[in-house]
Amino acid sequence: MGKMVGITEFKAKCIALLDEMERSGESLTITRRGKPSLMLSAREVRPVRDDVIGSLKGTVTLHGDIVGPVDPDWERKWEAKWDARGFPAARPDAS
Repeated sequence: MGKMVGITEFKAKCIALLDEMERSGESLTITRRGKPSLMLSAREVRPVRDDVIGSLKGTVTLHGDIVGPVDPDWERKWEAKWDARGFPAARPDAS
């Protein structure tokens, strides 16, 4: 279960207790009036991976044109939709 300390002792020795907990990996239970109130545990330190950047390289496959519109006729359909709603199809700047 790890080490148990009272809340008053924890308040007085907080940094030292946390340092000890990090070194040993042992959990720390803080009690209030003799009853467990909080349980602290050191987080697991994982090594930083150097291969994160570029780790997905080669996993994506492109199929077809990814830049062009999905429907080549989308602009005509867009204009027709606005015509049906009573708006002018031509833009004001187009003459």
